[in-house]
Amino acid sequence: MNSRGTPTTLPSVIKRHPVTSFVVIAIPLSWAAQILALVLVGNILPGILAELLILLGTATLVTAAADGRPAVRELFRRAFRWRVSPGWYVAAVLALPALTVLIAAVTGTSHPPGGGWLPQLGNYLLNTVIIGALLANIWEELAWTGVVQHRLIDRHGPAKAALLTAIPFALIHLPFAFSERGFSGTSWTDVAVTWAVLFVLAPFFRLLMGLAYLGTGYSLLIVGLLHASFNASASTKLDVFDGGWQQIAALIVLLGVVAAATAPRASRLRRTTESGPSEATEPA
Repeated sequence: MNSRGTPTTLPSVIKRHPVTSFVVIAIPLSWAAQILALVLVGNILPGILAELLILLGTATLVTAAADGRPAVRELFRRAFRWRVSPGWYVAAVLALPALTVLIAAVTGTSHPPGGGWLPQLGNYLLNTVIIGALLANIWEELAWTGVVQHRLIDRHGPAKAALLTAIPFALIHLPFAFSERGFSGTSWTDVAVTWAVLFVLAPFFRLLMGLAYLGTGYSLLIVGLLHASFNASASTKLDVFDGGWQQIAALIVLLGVVAAATAPRASRLRRTTESGPSEATEPA
């Protein structure tokens, strides 16, 4: 016990500080997994797979310690919450690639896909729905949106929660700067540029995820699809444009549309948080 007579066991610490506990546990373990994968096998993929397990395990641990087993069941139910407006499915799967291609076409930076449009579409859907969402991003967002950002939204509202979540979200991705050429083959100039883009982009990305989460009534399925769609819209996977800024521009445009569509719900939430945290709110 501490000087106030409060228990200092790990579950009690997590219960008092769930978000901080999540960050302290998940980030160092994920860094270790990613760095070991790069050093031992020269490929970050095993580290990414380990990171997903770490995020999922930490999310479960924190939720169980903070709110009990019923909260864990509810968290996983949100990963399969599919009863939302069809428009959200269209936005989650198609909006980002469509906007990215449109921006590339308008700016003269697009080109026809090498293998034709039909194989390109099939490859995109495979990377988004199967490889991206079902195998990875739904579970990643179960942790970041369902645990971290959800609690911060309850306490601070959507905008500030996005800014706060963006920091650890960007930090956990720092080793990705070395994913293509390893530690010895990556210049520090390239690392600095990658990290700068990561930290600038992260708040916009997290705000889009948070607003989609609120707009769908806490559907982590839609959030995971949207995350996977962003990843699959990169020039390395969507072979119809040169460069990478078009994808970022598409993200910001979609964020504006989603923000306008979810403004009434966000406004109600803001009034609720200003009147005081809800009973379910936990401190960070």
